[in-house]
Amino acid sequence: MKNKLKVLYATPECAPFAASGGLGEVAGSLPRSLNYSRSANIECRVIMPLYGKVAQEYRDKMKFLGTTTVNLAWRSQYMGLFELRHDRVTYYFIDNEYYFKRDGLYGYYDDGERFAYFSKAVFEALPLMKDFVPDVIHANDWQTALIPVYQNSLYRREFMKTVFSIHNIEYQGYYGTEFLQEVVGLPESESRFLIFGNGINLMKGGIECCNMLNTVSPSYAEELKDPGYAFGMEDIVRRNEHKMRGILNGINTKTYDPAKDKLIPANYSARDISGKAICKKELQQALGLPESDSLLITLISRLVPAKGLDLVRAIMDEVLDQHDVQFVVLGTGYREYEDYFRGLEIRHPDKVRALIQFNSELSHRIYAGGDVILVPSRSEPCGLTQMIGCRYADVPVVRETGGLKDSIQDCTLGSGNGFVFSKYHPDDLRTALEHAIALYEDKKNWKKLIIHDLKEDFSWNASAKEYADMYHSMFSEEE
Repeated sequence: MKNKLKVLYATPECAPFAASGGLGEVAGSLPRSLNYSRSANIECRVIMPLYGKVAQEYRDKMKFLGTTTVNLAWRSQYMGLFELRHDRVTYYFIDNEYYFKRDGLYGYYDDGERFAYFSKAVFEALPLMKDFVPDVIHANDWQTALIPVYQNSLYRREFMKTVFSIHNIEYQGYYGTEFLQEVVGLPESESRFLIFGNGINLMKGGIECCNMLNTVSPSYAEELKDPGYAFGMEDIVRRNEHKMRGILNGINTKTYDPAKDKLIPANYSARDISGKAICKKELQQALGLPESDSLLITLISRLVPAKGLDLVRAIMDEVLDQHDVQFVVLGTGYREYEDYFRGLEIRHPDKVRALIQFNSELSHRIYAGGDVILVPSRSEPCGLTQMIGCRYADVPVVRETGGLKDSIQDCTLGSGNGFVFSKYHPDDLRTALEHAIALYEDKKNWKKLIIHDLKEDFSWNASAKEYADMYHSMFSEEE
């Protein structure tokens, strides 16, 4: 085989070190899957900020590689580089306590400056890596969108390619034009890549300057050309669609494995599903719900408008009044949704539990104890919830959009792995949910459905192969 292609995966978050959502899960899984795959012929390493929340157990194992400075417009900032080898992946951590020693990852007044610094620091870190010269730098979301811009306009490292992945186009990194000279520090002739409307848009720069553009599902790649999904970026996406791919994410099947999961009361699999009933009973007991065979509906989500919660709010009182079902919600977000679900529990004390919190361990128990999981999103670039739901036989009820469309097929007529509706309307969600309630009463066919779902393969194996093919294609086209 030829020498392995070297990929540096640049990300603002990565599990298990510091993560807040789907990007962290991807960054924690894709590089490992690429490195485990002999056929991929890829060596993938990860670079991320050294946040304050990175646990001491990982810090104790890090190797210090050296220091340098990062020039950010008129600033000259310290940068330290640490290395950690963990589960066949080499991780690099950019150290700057002024920018990254904070309680959270995002949401600060200077986020633009923090991640412009990180994007430049990726290049300044390369000489300190010594034994690793990447062929590809893979940037992710607006926080690292300046990496393709800097490569295109400042560093211009010969033979190095850039990939830019859009995980959610809703968040773009939009700033005033003064940000160009105050922070970004591009030559004036190169600022055209970032200018957007009356300001600058970092995501636009990433899209325009990268060699390969990627997003997290085939359907989302198509939706991004539509004004209804692209948040103003549809023309930019269309202009660059010749270099765009959509690759459906996978899930970490070691973390999410009901046959071995230590966080759930009983293990189960497609060969022996008896533990599923035990998990349901234990969940009902823990939450103070009546122990019954009622359909247990679950919702594990950020409580924000894009997740389709307006549809849930429009129908759930009526569903609870008319059917013998229970409903468990886990998540935090907009106050109006948190208050609605708290109120729903007050109105239906024997049927509803509203767990307004972020609790990863509890989410495993809810997946394992639930019968149906709601994912009625207005927009869902990829989505992991529906895949994890299948993995735990918590059958998904989803809207046909983005990665939900690519991963869940309607089973109403006898095949498929979930219940799917297409129109974003409360009546359509209600119909899909009532199909699930009706099939649940048919115990023989419900058992067939959950066994089918337990056998579904949403591992990273297929996705990693597609990513490897994408990386190699950028160089084979030159040959």
